[in-house]
Amino acid sequence: MSRVRLGIIGYGNIGSQHGRSMMAGKTPAAELTAVADVNPDRLKTARDNFGEGLKTFDNAGSLIHSGCCDGVLIAAPHYYHPSIAIEAMEAGLHVLVEKPAGVYTKQVERMDAVAAKHPELVYCMDFNQRTNPLYQKVKELLDSGELGQMKRVIWIITDWYRSQSYYDQGGWRATWDGEGGGVLLNQNPHNLDLWQWMCGMPKRVKANVYYGKHRNIDVEDDVTALAEYENGATGCYITTVGDAPGTNRLEIDGERGKLVVEDGKLKFYRLRMPEPEFNASYKKGLGKPEVWECEIPVKGTYTSHPGIINNFCDAVIKGTKPIAPGEEGVKGLQISNAIHLSSWLEGQWVDLPVDADLFLKKLQERCKEPVIL
Repeated sequence: MSRVRLGIIGYGNIGSQHGRSMMAGKTPAAELTAVADVNPDRLKTARDNFGEGLKTFDNAGSLIHSGCCDGVLIAAPHYYHPSIAIEAMEAGLHVLVEKPAGVYTKQVERMDAVAAKHPELVYCMDFNQRTNPLYQKVKELLDSGELGQMKRVIWIITDWYRSQSYYDQGGWRATWDGEGGGVLLNQNPHNLDLWQWMCGMPKRVKANVYYGKHRNIDVEDDVTALAEYENGATGCYITTVGDAPGTNRLEIDGERGKLVVEDGKLKFYRLRMPEPEFNASYKKGLGKPEVWECEIPVKGTYTSHPGIINNFCDAVIKGTKPIAPGEEGVKGLQISNAIHLSSWLEGQWVDLPVDADLFLKKLQERCKEPVIL
C-alpha cells in the first residue's frame, strides 16, 4: 500500500477543512475516496471539489461498508464519534477520530475496548496540538527531569472568543443534546489533552462552572478548575469564550524553576540551586534562589491537522508510532467530565477516573432526549 484510501465521515466545518488540506497536497499519503454526510449540499460541495470520482454517502454505515476505503476520519457530531468508530473497526477499517473522543467516558471506553480487540488496525485521535514544537519541547523538558518534580501548573486559556452569532448559526451547537457541552467539549479538548500529555493526570478535580454566563446558551461558557496530583502538586485551569482580548499563558512550576509558554515563546526561569536544596541550606532569613531567565530555542514546524493525518497514514503504511494513540483520547475527557460533574455536585472534589455512571446520569438530566449511546 502506497497511499491510504480515506473516507471522511461528517463534512461540516472541520471535515471540509481536512478535505481542502488533502486537495492542496498537504497529505500526500492520503487519498480521499469517499465522503459521508446527512446534508446533501455538503456532499455536492465535496463532489464539486474532488470530481465525480469521489463516492458520497448520506450515512456513515454505507461508507464504512462500501469497500472503497482503508480508513475513516470521523468528524461527525461529538456523540457519534464512538459508535461510528466501533462500526468502522468491526468492518476492518483504520480509524482517526476528531476531538473530542466522545461526550462521556463510558462510550469512549467501549470504543477503546473494541480497538483493543483489533491490534492490527491503527486507531488515533486528531490531537493536532501535539505536533506543535512548543508543547513538544515542554513535554521533553518535563520528561527529562530538567524541571525537577512538578509543584504547580496554571493554564489561562481564554483566547477562545465566540460571539453570540457563532452560536446562532446551528441548532446543535452549544446544546446538551447536540454537542454535549460548551467551551470544554468544543474549544478545549486539545488543551485538556496537552495538559495531561505534558503534566500527567491529576488525581482529583473541583470547579466553578458558569452556564450561559456570557452568551445565551445552555452549556458552560466560563470555567475555573482546580486540580491535585498524587505527588501533592496542584493545578488551575481557566477558560472562557467571553474574554476579549483573551490570554493563552501556561506556567509550570517545579523544584528547579518555572516554564512559561506565551506568545509563541518558551521561557525557562531556571534556579541556580533547586528550591528544596536552597531552603535547606539558606540561613540568612529573607532571601531567595538565584534565577536565570532562559528563552528555550524551539525547532521544527507546527504541522497541525495535516501532520496528524500524515502520521496516521504512515502508521498504516509503515507501522510508524502514532503521535496521538486513540486510547489516550479518554484522558482529556476524564478531566472535562470531572469538571462538569464537580459543578453539578455543587463544587465537590471529584476523583479521577470519574464515576462514569454518575456522570451519565447527571448528563441525562440536562438533555431533552435520551443520551446517544
